[in-house]
Amino acid sequence: MTTGGTIQVWQPGARTEQELIRAAMDGDATAFSDLAEVRVNRMFAVARLILRDDAAADDAIQDALVVAWRDLSALRDPDRLDAWLHRVLVHTCYRASQRARRRIEVEGQIHPINEPRDPSDDSVLKDEIERGFARLSVEHRTVLVLHHYLGYTFPEISTTLGIPVGTAKSRIHRATAAMREALTSDPSPSVHRGQVA
Repeated sequence: MTTGGTIQVWQPGARTEQELIRAAMDGDATAFSDLAEVRVNRMFAVARLILRDDAAADDAIQDALVVAWRDLSALRDPDRLDAWLHRVLVHTCYRASQRARRRIEVEGQIHPINEPRDPSDDSVLKDEIERGFARLSVEHRTVLVLHHYLGYTFPEISTTLGIPVGTAKSRIHRATAAMREALTSDPSPSVHRGQVA
């Protein structure tokens, strides 16, 4: 914005989040960048949990931010920016997962990803849960992330995924059952000792 021939530059802390959202919706790229910057770490955590791969998560976030910037002017309720961004991110994660599946089909075989274990993390239970989570489908991981990590209610999951509330409930139930099955089928001794219900 220019005033008397000078350009007014945004100063950190000069605008509220609501003002930043409104400005971004009006095409202010700096405002959008500021909004994205404070959300990108959380977005990465969500994408990483869903996709189980750092590079795929980075790609999904980039895609989500491009879509968000392109479609932000259509956001009906600025107070729902985070929910809207999560919905966009979930859809880009789904697309990334589908691309990965197609790539695996073309390669003709699945190459397991063996991530090195963090030597500072000696939690066997956490390791087992990680392995169990990796065995779930992207759809099951998504509903578990939305419900347990982001704290979404069934109606919020319904809205985010574009499915009926009843379907959201049954998907959570099936995902929980699949996680339980993945954990109990793990030959690790602590699972059989009953540490995971």
